[in-house]
Amino acid sequence: MLQTLYVKNMALIDEVEVELRDGLNILTGETGAGKSIIIDSISFALGEKVDKHMVRDKKEAGYVELIFSQLSDSVMAQLRELEIEPEDDTVILSRKLTGGRSVAKINGESVPASRLKEAAACLIDIHGQHEHQSLLHSSKHLEYLDDYASAELQDKKQELAEAYKAYISCKKQLEEQCTDKEEQAREQSFLEYEVSEILAAKLIPGEDEELESEYRRMTNSKKIMEALQLAEQAAGENGASSMIGRGVRELSAVSTYDEQLNGLAEQFSQIEELLSDFHRELTGYMDSAQFDGERFAQVEARLDAINRLKSKYGSSIEAILVSCEEKQARIDQLRNFDTYEKQLREQYEKATEQVDELCSQISEIRKTAGVTLREKMLQALQDLNFLDVQFDLQFTRTARYSANGFDAMEFLISTNPGEPPRALKDIASGGELSRIMLALKSVLAENDEIDTLIFDEIDTGISGRTAQMVSQKLHMIAQKHQVICITHLPQIAAMADAHFYIEKNVIDASTVTHLTLLDEEQSVAELGRMLGGVAVTDKVIESAREMKKLAMQAK
Repeated sequence: MLQTLYVKNMALIDEVEVELRDGLNILTGETGAGKSIIIDSISFALGEKVDKHMVRDKKEAGYVELIFSQLSDSVMAQLRELEIEPEDDTVILSRKLTGGRSVAKINGESVPASRLKEAAACLIDIHGQHEHQSLLHSSKHLEYLDDYASAELQDKKQELAEAYKAYISCKKQLEEQCTDKEEQAREQSFLEYEVSEILAAKLIPGEDEELESEYRRMTNSKKIMEALQLAEQAAGENGASSMIGRGVRELSAVSTYDEQLNGLAEQFSQIEELLSDFHRELTGYMDSAQFDGERFAQVEARLDAINRLKSKYGSSIEAILVSCEEKQARIDQLRNFDTYEKQLREQYEKATEQVDELCSQISEIRKTAGVTLREKMLQALQDLNFLDVQFDLQFTRTARYSANGFDAMEFLISTNPGEPPRALKDIASGGELSRIMLALKSVLAENDEIDTLIFDEIDTGISGRTAQMVSQKLHMIAQKHQVICITHLPQIAAMADAHFYIEKNVIDASTVTHLTLLDEEQSVAELGRMLGGVAVTDKVIESAREMKKLAMQAK
C-alpha cells in the first residue's frame, strides 16, 4: 500500500506530507483547491512527464516521494524480477525536478524514468478521466481482457512471442532470397572474391595489436634513443654511478667507528648494485635497439593491408574472420541453393504452424475468459444502476499474425431495453463511461495483484442513487486493495475509511494548498459543505450525519 505521500514545492503545494490508510481513502475539497495537483504529483513520482512550470519556486527543486509498505508476496516477487529489492518490506520512489531536468530514485538509487515506470506498474494503478475515455478505443479492450486472463495467458503469450520472432526471421530470410540464377551467380562470384582476399591475407588474431606496438616503437625510435642516451649519461660512469660508488666507499670506511653506520652502508651498497644492474640492462637495450629500415617497411605494409581489410569487412581481425565465415556459409548456400531454399521453406512452414497453433490456443483462452468476464461485467454494471444492460465481447480475426496473437476484440453494450449491443463509442455518455470503467476495474481487481488503486473523476456525470451504488462498489474494491479516490459527491465521501480535506489558503500573499485528515465530526462537516454548498444549515449537517451513519451500516 501507499503509506506516505510527501510533496514539496509543486504548483500550489509548498510542503505536504500525508499518511494514507488501508481501505478507502477519500480526498475532497472545494473546486480549485488543488486536488488534481495531488494526482499530478503522484504521477510525476511514478515516472510520468510533467510541465517544468509545475515547480512552485524556481529557485528550489520540486520534489515528490512515495513510500510503499506492507507489500504482498506477489508484488515483492515482481519487484525482484526487476532487480529491485524492497528494504524491510518497503519501497521508496522519489523524483526531483530542477530547471526542467528530473532525477528519479528507487530506494535512494538513481534510475531512469522508464525504470521508475516499471516499478510503479507493480505497485499502483491510477485511473483518471483520460483512462475511461480509452474505452472509446477498441484497441484497448483486448488489453483489458488479457489483464483479466493474465494468469492463464502469461506463459502462452511468452511462448508466442518467441515463436513469432522465429517466424518473422524465417519469413524475412525467405523473402530476401533471389531466385534469379544470373543474380545468384554474380553474388556467388563476388563473395568468392571477398573470401579469397581475406584468406590470402592469412590473418592471425591479435597480430594487428602487436604490429601497431612495434610500429609505434619504430616511428619513435629517435626520441627513444635520445631518452636512453640521457638516462645512460645520468646513470653511467660520469654520472650517478661514479658519485654513488665513491659515497659507498667513504661510508664503508667510517662504519668501523660506529656500528649504527653499518646499516646505512649496506643500504647504500644495495643502491649501487641496483644502479649497476639498471645501467647494464639499459646499455643492453641500447645495443639491441637499432632501427631496421627493412623491418619498418614490412610492418608498415602489413598494417596497411590489415587496415584496408578492416575498412571493408570489420573493425578488428576477429570481426573480419567472422565475416569470412559468414560469406563462406552464404557461398555454400548458393552452391546448393535449391536444397537451401527447400529447407528454408520447411522451416517457415513449421514456424507458421507453431505460431498459428499458439495463436489459436491463446484465442480459446481469451474466449473462455470472455464468457466469465461478460457475466461479471453484467453483474457489476447492474450494481452500478445499469438496470436493463446488455454487455458482450465481439471477437474478430486479424489478417496477420502478431506477437499478441490474431485476435481483435471489442466491448459491446446496450443500456436501453430492446436495443442490440453496439460499440461503446456509439452509445455511451461521459457518466456511463466512468461507471463502465469502474465496473471493469472492480472485476479486474479480483485478479489484480496491484495493492493500490487511485480513482480520479470517477463520479463524472452521476448523482443520487447511482452515486450511492458507485460508493458501494468502491467500498467493495477497498476490501482487497487500498483505494484512493478524489470525489465531489457526498455519497462517495461518506463511505470513506479515511477522509482527507484539501484546502487552499493565502499565506504571506501566496496561495498554498494543505491536506488534512478529518476526524468523525470534521468529516460530517465536510459532507455538509458538499451537500449544502454555501448555506450549511443544521438540517444539512443532520442530513450529512445521517448519510455517514447509513454509509457505515452499508459496510
